[in-house]
Amino acid sequence: MAVSVAAAVSAVAVAALVAVAPPEGGNMATMAQKFLTGDEQKKITETVHEMELKTSGEIVVMVVSRSHSYPTAAITGTVLFALPLALIANMVLGPAIWIGSQNIWFFLALFSIFYITIHPFANRSNSLKRFFLDPLQVEEEVSEGAITSFFTEQLYKTEDENGILLYISVMEKKVWILGDCRINEKIDQSTWDTIISDLTRGIKENNKCEAICNAVREIGKILSSHFPIKENDKDELHNIIIR
Repeated sequence: MAVSVAAAVSAVAVAALVAVAPPEGGNMATMAQKFLTGDEQKKITETVHEMELKTSGEIVVMVVSRSHSYPTAAITGTVLFALPLALIANMVLGPAIWIGSQNIWFFLALFSIFYITIHPFANRSNSLKRFFLDPLQVEEEVSEGAITSFFTEQLYKTEDENGILLYISVMEKKVWILGDCRINEKIDQSTWDTIISDLTRGIKENNKCEAICNAVREIGKILSSHFPIKENDKDELHNIIIR
């Protein structure tokens, strides 16, 4: 009886959480896919193409749902929901089944039921995880995600070693700009930091498309002064990637 009531309470709790922070997965569009509309993606692609007519540099805009799975955030979120539910259920159900409200084993059993029920949802919900992220880990994971993507998308293979990645990680609301070796030889990271700051602000103000286009224009302008367009220049990389 008590176990079935606890399971029912868990189901209600999960339903409430789904309404507030729906999980990502299954047949639903990912956060990256929902981040930009088809028209916005087309506009960004055209902006990249426009700027690459002025420079031999290769600009790639990449949008990912997240840079890491953050299992610790899911565990933290699950515990913070399961613990109070178990305490309340223990106080209500304990006396009802004649074992009292202070029985530690009954409390642990209730907590286990709530934890097992809630954790799969919390592990799939990027919206919920966002509340429990460690800022230092976020910085590390986003930078690592950008570096990994730079190589997996083969930006290092451009003819003039002047590919540049504009990396946007949606869940973390973080932006990273990573250039190939010849770009890094001529352009200081602080130059990109200003663009990152402006783009991040634009995203937070829900002006995503225009902010990304402006960032691409600024990147293109900087690259054109160091890597002007060459005769018979060719487009070597995708203009926009959604993961």
